[in-house]
Amino acid sequence: MKILLVEDDAMIGESIQSALEGEGFSLDWARDGSVAEERLAANIYDAVLLDLGLPKKDGIDILQGMRAGRKNMPVMVITARETVDQRVQGLNAGADDYLVKPFSLKELIARLHALIRRAQGRPDPIYQSGGVIVNPVTREVLVAGRPVILSAREWTILEALIARPGAVFSRTQLEERLYGMVGDFGSNAVEVFIHGLRKKLGPDFISNIRGVGYMVEKT
Repeated sequence: MKILLVEDDAMIGESIQSALEGEGFSLDWARDGSVAEERLAANIYDAVLLDLGLPKKDGIDILQGMRAGRKNMPVMVITARETVDQRVQGLNAGADDYLVKPFSLKELIARLHALIRRAQGRPDPIYQSGGVIVNPVTREVLVAGRPVILSAREWTILEALIARPGAVFSRTQLEERLYGMVGDFGSNAVEVFIHGLRKKLGPDFISNIRGVGYMVEKT
């Protein structure tokens, strides 16, 4: 899953970046409001973590601009502004959730997962197809009742596919998920990881839509 972090505090930003990348998220980090708007104009994210007190442009203005431009990606406000009126202002501007600093990184990750599930219309995080069961919160994968171990890169591909069952992801879209991770990837990286997933989960678990991309069945 690809996240935009908008945070000007280097220490907080580095902690969030480390925690999210450790959970397999792909992260873009904007350190001021202007850069955030550029990233939002050029990319689609699964969610946005948005500080309010930013250089160059306030977070509330960014949020209002997103909603005015019909950018419906979920937004979690992370801020030191803790009064009731300030929370109401953020929610009225279009925030989907609100977390006051300082906060637990574990809570941030759990609420971020829940926020993305709600936005995708999947309140139950468990994905099941045939004999394969995937829990994206715990990262447990079972095939015929037996646990299967995936590499971090295989998990990144699988997580993207099960987040939107029935939707076709192009190779480019899946490559964008991988590029947020540390490491060099060849031009056929997606095909290599898809091949690995099929060996572990079954040859028919991931469908190849010729000339378009890859998908898992809608359940």
